[in-house]
Amino acid sequence: MLNIAIIGLGDISKIHLPAIQSYPHAKLVAACDIDESLNGVIPDVNFYTDYQEMLEKESIDCVHICLPHHLHYEVTKACVLKGVHVFQEKPLTHTIGQAEKFLELEKNYPDIKIGICLQNRKNETFEKLVEMTSKGEYGKLTGLKGLVTWYRPKDYYELKPWRGQMAYAGGGVMINQSIHTLDLMQLLGGEIETIKGSVDYLLDYGIDVEDTAIANISFKNGASGLFFATVANFGNSSVEFQAVYEHAKFTIKDSILTIVNDQDKKEEIIEDRKLPGSKFYYGASHEKAIHQFLNCIKDDTDDYIHVKEAFISMQMIDAIYQSSETKEKVSMI
Repeated sequence: MLNIAIIGLGDISKIHLPAIQSYPHAKLVAACDIDESLNGVIPDVNFYTDYQEMLEKESIDCVHICLPHHLHYEVTKACVLKGVHVFQEKPLTHTIGQAEKFLELEKNYPDIKIGICLQNRKNETFEKLVEMTSKGEYGKLTGLKGLVTWYRPKDYYELKPWRGQMAYAGGGVMINQSIHTLDLMQLLGGEIETIKGSVDYLLDYGIDVEDTAIANISFKNGASGLFFATVANFGNSSVEFQAVYEHAKFTIKDSILTIVNDQDKKEEIIEDRKLPGSKFYYGASHEKAIHQFLNCIKDDTDDYIHVKEAFISMQMIDAIYQSSETKEKVSMI
């Protein structure tokens, strides 16, 4: 039985906790948050306000980190130094410099697993898309499109001010809302040659992180990608992900994968499992990703999303910022 702890009891922890508790070979033994009023929220679990104290006192196999971005590296490193495996919410961290430190941490402690939660890779639609296109049956990939058009009200940032501050969040719509889409684009498209992009601030919220971003992505295989993300929409629309091959066009929208073939015939392939409640945009694949990681600890395997994989989307975000500032293409090679 694996002993699990969680650090950070904010919004995203409510997605992690049921997944931990439904895993048959794990027990949640401890939780940590600086907010003392949360003591007792999780029954029969030891509560701490200091994660260092928790790491000293508890016998833990894996810690789930659900903290603001700027704390990811510091807390993950503390766990790793204690010999504790880590399952960490996205993004990897808040700056490309700290992301590089993460690479060193993973390299220096190869026996400790650091899994990054980019759970949309586990969506049924995306898994099926990869399966169907990996054999080359539809020819070469020619284009990718990733669209995220959501809305965040001003009080989203007022409630938790770190979200609107570059020093703590490391960015806005790219790193917080649409990093999953960037991750899927690079995963399907492969190595990236150049990115040219731009960020903007359409909402009058007085925050210093972008609410809108756009980029043209050139892949080494010759494919071209368009990325667009905003939280200045009127509401939360479905993410749209499209992959165009020589002989077919695949689209994931409204959590359904469709194919249009050479004869312009459209067919539904598969639909994602839904998450109960209003926050449909979280998706329902946290449980799959978490159970997969816990299986890797239990069986000592490495089929999880490593730091070096999560690093690529951080590079993409950094390149878009650079390009927006210089108005030039940025090389990713």
